[in-house]
Amino acid sequence: MEIELDKTQMSRGSFHLQASGVFLPGLHLVSGRIGSGKTTLAMGIAGLWEPDSGSVKLDGIDSLMLSLQFPELHITGSTLEAEINSWHLDSGPVLSLAGLRGRGEDDPFSLSRGELKRLHLACVFSREWDLLILDEPFSALDCREKTSVCKWITQNNTGITIIFTHEQQHLPRVDYLWEICEGALSYLGSMPDAMKMWTNPPLIVQELHNKGIFPKNLSPEDIMEAACGMRE
Repeated sequence: MEIELDKTQMSRGSFHLQASGVFLPGLHLVSGRIGSGKTTLAMGIAGLWEPDSGSVKLDGIDSLMLSLQFPELHITGSTLEAEINSWHLDSGPVLSLAGLRGRGEDDPFSLSRGELKRLHLACVFSREWDLLILDEPFSALDCREKTSVCKWITQNNTGITIIFTHEQQHLPRVDYLWEICEGALSYLGSMPDAMKMWTNPPLIVQELHNKGIFPKNLSPEDIMEAACGMRE
């Protein structure tokens, strides 16, 4: 399985994005500031946004899921149970995973956005995908819920998983690091060496780098281990 972006160019109004590179099996983090083009690229890889030039080639991908930032865009069921069943899943385990046990008859739009996000992601991670594209999976979630989603991501990391996010504090361990900056996608490499090439890393990572300390990866545990080493 692989995804090849071959001199791909995409536009939205006056915004232009250039992207080239190959995504192999594993967990990829594509970082970038708000408005940098992360959603545009995510939709392009998923086939929902036509490139102006170049190509997006998916090889060996039989099942694909694009999880959008706003969970309400995915809702089709009139109750939580109906929504879960539309994914061909049993409602009980999914409701439990989402922390919504006993609420199967509720209207999805009666939930807070955080609850709706948990429901949507619980459905996503209850299935396996050759290609899973997560656009801002941590939005609308509190710190504890972000930590849970990080665990869901690492536990369900089969095929190719691509996370598009500007999240700075709660991240899982990843295999490959990419960055969108000034309208271009750059492949920084595999972890942990890729972090040395990061233009706009999270503040804590930047502070560690300034002191010559490079975490092994991006999870809170990795950051804490590196920070503890700084104090020794």
